[in-house]
Amino acid sequence: MSEQSRTRPSGSATALNETYDTALLDLDGVVYAGGEAIAHAVDSLGTARDAGMRLAYVTNNALRTPEAVAEHLTELGVPADAADVITSAQAVARLIAEQVPEGARVLVIGGEGLRVALRERGLEPVESADEDPAAVAQGYGGPDLTWGRFAEACVAISRGVPWFASNTDLTIPSARGIMPGNGAAVEVVRIATGAEPQVAGKPLPPMHRETVLRTGAKRPLVVGDRLDTDIEGAFAGGVDSLLVLTGVTDAARLLAAAPRHRPTYVDADLRGLLTGQPEVTEADGAFGCGGWTASVQGGVLALDGDGAALDGLRALCAAAWTDAGDGSCELEAGKALAKLGL
Repeated sequence: MSEQSRTRPSGSATALNETYDTALLDLDGVVYAGGEAIAHAVDSLGTARDAGMRLAYVTNNALRTPEAVAEHLTELGVPADAADVITSAQAVARLIAEQVPEGARVLVIGGEGLRVALRERGLEPVESADEDPAAVAQGYGGPDLTWGRFAEACVAISRGVPWFASNTDLTIPSARGIMPGNGAAVEVVRIATGAEPQVAGKPLPPMHRETVLRTGAKRPLVVGDRLDTDIEGAFAGGVDSLLVLTGVTDAARLLAAAPRHRPTYVDADLRGLLTGQPEVTEADGAFGCGGWTASVQGGVLALDGDGAALDGLRALCAAAWTDAGDGSCELEAGKALAKLGL
């Protein structure tokens, strides 16, 4: 089933780690949250890696360097090298390097990961709009990024310097809850200047290109927790995706997904890499998975049967997405989800 016509999650007779050669894994909300490993992540990734699947870690967070991310993963029990990590900082650095002279100065509004990525492309990071930058690069700078950094960006952009953003995720997960992401910071500069940045990160093509160039993946599977970055990025790149419910996307958001946000597969966590996926069947306008049957009755999603909650959710996805067609589902789903405990 093509991504463009997806009306239900797909099934797979074989384990996903056998079907795909490379897992392109998001980090925050998938492998870890707030710096701590998510349940089942370490063991699942180890098993997939030992069975021959390549693991690549693809993050829109431009703050940390690939070396720092790899070190953190290794400390968590997920052995990784810097070459296994692809960041939006790397993607935006390549985008900038293709448009400015070699060795050009770039005003950095962000953290060390962005500076390292720019130097990798032969560009010179600078701190002031008065240092004659050829571009402004904005990436997530952590909670300590000061208001003065936004002011420097605004001054340079108002002088006509082209503006680039690593990504526009409005939020980022943490151990304490949802925090403002780089997209929130980009909005500050956008409101002040009226300008629009060129954006590199997921779900846009520069990030997908960076990932393919660095991994050489032939049959990749995107694994993520966000519909508007991970899953939409897979859609834009024409590759399959696995949504795990360990991050920002809950069952209600999944049911309401527009076509570009509908994943190929859905599972609770990274254990889904190690298993096949059940088929969702259709008969007389109703959709079945496991012991569940889902349908639309009077503008409401209805669910009958019993079994694993995820199978019920997959059946509900099929009913909701089919009814919505090319739009977003607006059906009432509260009672059906309550029956699943979701």
